[in-house]
Amino acid sequence: MATPNATLRAIRMGMLLSQDDMARAIREAGARAGEPNDASKRLVQRWESGIIVQPRPVYARALEAVTGLPLASLGFSVPVPQVSVAGDGQGGHDVTPEPDGIAPPAGQVNTHAAPRTEYGSFSGVWLSRYEYFSSGRDASFNGAHYVVVLQHGDRLTVRSLPGSSDSPLTMDLEVDRNVVTGTWTEQTASDGYYRGARYHGAIQLLVEPTGRRMSGKWVGFGKEFDVNTGPWELVLQDASTNRATLDAYNRRPE
Repeated sequence: MATPNATLRAIRMGMLLSQDDMARAIREAGARAGEPNDASKRLVQRWESGIIVQPRPVYARALEAVTGLPLASLGFSVPVPQVSVAGDGQGGHDVTPEPDGIAPPAGQVNTHAAPRTEYGSFSGVWLSRYEYFSSGRDASFNGAHYVVVLQHGDRLTVRSLPGSSDSPLTMDLEVDRNVVTGTWTEQTASDGYYRGARYHGAIQLLVEPTGRRMSGKWVGFGKEFDVNTGPWELVLQDASTNRATLDAYNRRPE
C-alpha cells in the first residue's frame, strides 16, 4: 500500500496552489531552465498519493525551483537516480513503488499501522502562536502564523500559509495519544530584525481532550549558541483544507 506524500501536499496547499496550478508551475519552471517537461495534474496526484515515490531528475529540478526547497524536504524518501539528461522526460514520469510490499524506509510511516491518536484527525487550519525572548532587544515577543496541518497516520505535517507571516514556518510532528513531539523550522524575513536567519529546534505539545488545542514548549539555539525555550500553542480554526478555507486564512492573524 502506497504511503501518501503529505509533505508535498502540505507545501502545495501552503503555496495556495491547486494540483493544476502546481503542474503548470512545474512546466513553466522547466521551460525557463531549458528542460521542458509534461507535468500534469495526474502526475501531481500520483506524487501526493505515494504511487510515485521517485521523481525523474527533470521533474525534481523543476519541483525545487517552484517550491524553493531541496527534494529531500519535499517528502520523497527514495534518492533520485543519476541518469543522463537525454533520458529525462522520455518514457514515463517517475519510478513507482515495488509491488512486493517492501518495508518503508526508516522514518517513513507504516500505512498498515492504525493512528495512535485517540482524537481523530488533526488536519485543518490552525493558529500557531509562540513566545520568544530577544537578547538583542531585551524584550519578549510573540510569533503568529496560520498553518495548514495534514495528518497521515500518526504523523503531522505543518506548513504556514504565505500571507500569514513574512517568516515561513514548518513543523514535522508525531502524535502518541495526547502527546505531540517533533521539530520546527522558521526562515525569518530577509528585511526583518533577524535578516533572513534560519532557526530550528524541537517542540513538544499536549493535546487538550477536545482535540482543538495543543500547548507546550519549544527549544532551540540562539545566536550565541545558548539554548532557549518558550511557550507554544496551536489552536484549531477550521477542520477544512479546501481552497476557499485556505484563501480565507491567508492573512496575518489578528
